[in-house]
This record gives sequence, C-alpha cells and structure tokens, in this order.
Amino acid sequence: MAGPPKGKVLLAYSGGLDTSCILAWLLEEGYEVLAYMANVGQEEDFEAAREKALSIGASKVFIEDLRREFVEELIYPSVQCNAIYEGVYLLGTSLARPVIARRQIQLAQQEGCTHVSHGCTGKGNDQVRFELGYYALEPKIKVIAPWRVPEFFNRFQGRNDLLAYAGEKNIPVVQTAAKPWSTDENLFHISYEAGILEDPNVTPPSDMWKLTVDPEDAPNTPERIDITFAKGRPVKVENRNDQTVVTDALDLFIYLNTLARRNGIGRIDIVENRFIGIKSRGCYETPGGTILRAAHLDLEGLVLDREVRQFRDEHVTPAFSKILYNGLYFSPEGAYINSTLEASQKNVNGVVRLKLYKGNVIVEGRFSDTEKLYDMEESSMDVHGGFSPQDSEGFIKIQSIRLKKWNGQF
Repeated sequence: MAGPPKGKVLLAYSGGLDTSCILAWLLEEGYEVLAYMANVGQEEDFEAAREKALSIGASKVFIEDLRREFVEELIYPSVQCNAIYEGVYLLGTSLARPVIARRQIQLAQQEGCTHVSHGCTGKGNDQVRFELGYYALEPKIKVIAPWRVPEFFNRFQGRNDLLAYAGEKNIPVVQTAAKPWSTDENLFHISYEAGILEDPNVTPPSDMWKLTVDPEDAPNTPERIDITFAKGRPVKVENRNDQTVVTDALDLFIYLNTLARRNGIGRIDIVENRFIGIKSRGCYETPGGTILRAAHLDLEGLVLDREVRQFRDEHVTPAFSKILYNGLYFSPEGAYINSTLEASQKNVNGVVRLKLYKGNVIVEGRFSDTEKLYDMEESSMDVHGGFSPQDSEGFIKIQSIRLKKWNGQF
C-alpha cells in the first residue's frame, strides 16, 4: 500500500483555530498528519481536542503528560539559577519549549515521520525555539512552518479567513466572546500579547487576567508559608495558616501556584526585545514561580559564598536565561551551563519564611541548620566576635591608594 505522496507529519496541535486549520491544510497538501498535544499544565480539555483532531482527519493523536519533567528538568533548574530575562520576565513560555520539542521528536522518530510542524507565527520567538530544538535533536528532520509558507499565509490573512476555511472543512469552532489578545499557558505561567496589547500604553482590562485575583481583591489576612530548599531546589512547603504540608516535586509547585493565585501574586506588564529583533509588549502571570524566585534569592544571601554568588550572577544567570529565551537549550553552551548549576547550589540548604499578601511576597526570616557562613557574633555591632575593628584601618588604606592617585590628576 502506497504511503502519503508527500510524507508523514507530526503536528504540534493545540486544538485551537490555527492548528486545526493547519491540520486540514496539511491533509489538503497531501501529507498524512499525526497530532501531538503536550500537557505542560495548561487548562485544556484534552479529550475534546483529541476527538476534534481525529474528526478533521488526523491518523493518530498523542496526548503526553509532561508536567513532572517540566517541573523537575526546567522549572527547578531555572529557580536554582534565578533565571530572568531583561530583569523582569521569568521565561515561562521558553521554559516549556525544550520538553515539548523533545517529546515531539521522540514521537516523530517512533512513528517514522518525515516532517514535524507547528503553528508558530513568522514574527515570534517560538518558531526559533521549536525549530532549533528539532534540528538539534534530529538533524535530518524536515520542518513545515505554515505561517512562513507563502501558499498558506497569503491564503489565510487573518482570523476571518481561518473561520471561513473551518466552515468549508466542517472544522468545529467553539463560538466564544472574542478576546482581543492571544495567550500561551503552561504550569509555570500564562502570557498575553497581540491585539489591543500591541499599544504599549493601553492598560490591560481587568478581565484579561486569568490565573491570579486582582491584588486589591486578594484576602485581607496574610498567608504565611515556609519553603525548605535542598541544593537550591524546593523540597517542602508548609502553610503556617492551615498546617498543609507538601513535599512531592510536582504537587509542591502546583500548591505554590494555588497560594500565589489567591493572593494576587505574579503579574507583570513589560516591553521586551524578541530574539529576532522586534520589540514586543507582553503581560504575564507567573504565580508560583514568583514566590520561589523571591525565596531562593533570599536564602542564597545566607548560605552562598560571596564570590560564587557574584560569579554565578554575572555569568551563569544571564547566559542560562539567554539560552532559554533564544531557544538554545539543546546546544553545547546549554549543556555546559546546565552542568554548572549543581556546583553552585550544593550549599543552598535551608528554610525561608514568607508572608503572601495582596500581590507581595515578603520575606519574614530564614535559617539553615547546615550552612555556617553567617556568624551572629561576627556580624554583631554589639560584640567584637573575633573581629578587630583596627583591622579595617589597613583595609581602607589599601583600598584608598588608587583613589588618592586618581584624584591627584585633577
């Protein structure tokens, strides 16, 4: 029996209008199409999406639960590294791409696919992230990016064209009130961009935010928690309000999301620089990740050596963040940077006490039973603690030598 004339494609499928139309278009173009959905924590009816893909004509549909590996392999290392892009963005979209791309390639190899495909736009970062991941993991794979194919983007200039095509192909479209922006959601965050948000001076409407309550509407009673870290990774959360204790890696992160969402934590609104060179306005909700970053940063102040922390902050954190944002996780430099994280975190052990209140993460204390870099007597202003104040005089003199010489030039 002859195969499809153009080959077999594994499409990264979301169940939405774009990828549903792409599935039908690929079939029209002569490909056999298999659909792949990655569960990375987005709120989605996966079974309904499976039935929709099959009804359009997909020969197989794969729904893969990648939440645990997403948390353990990407989210927690990003916490260890304090990963952040341009000082604000916690990299929620880019963090999920490596696990999604990796499983797509594994399935493509398993099913003998000649191509993989996605629904990313031709102006965004995600096309770069996915495709660099594909090629790094399977150099011989062929990629179909419809929004860069003239026959596709000239035919479908916008939502109305896609809706008309969906009607022509009997693709079911759920009729909901149109939201004038686009979103991407996973367990770590949700992003909002495009539409009315393209004007950077437009304030996001209050009903846009999906994950978190408005900080002004959050509870009037603070919620207090303790987070225990081992080697820079969270291993226990204890709620001091209701004595809830969570230790499983995935459950712990889901629970932190729950706490942050009800306390209005994790909203940002920024203009960022995309990898391809275009500025973009984005709004993000990163609830649990915002709590973890604040706690981890604080604990490092207590237990991490000054020079190790400075070197990591100056070199490893920006490099790791850039690698994630630019889609270079599966690269030589990505592997190298990843290998340095554990070395910097072996002493990051302890507990951080936090107050969650109306959008704020407030540190109320921290302690470590194993790390002894902080000495109360040595730091005290009330006792000498083995430190002679006279020693500072020589230190200051030495530090001042070059300043005196520099000042003498003027």
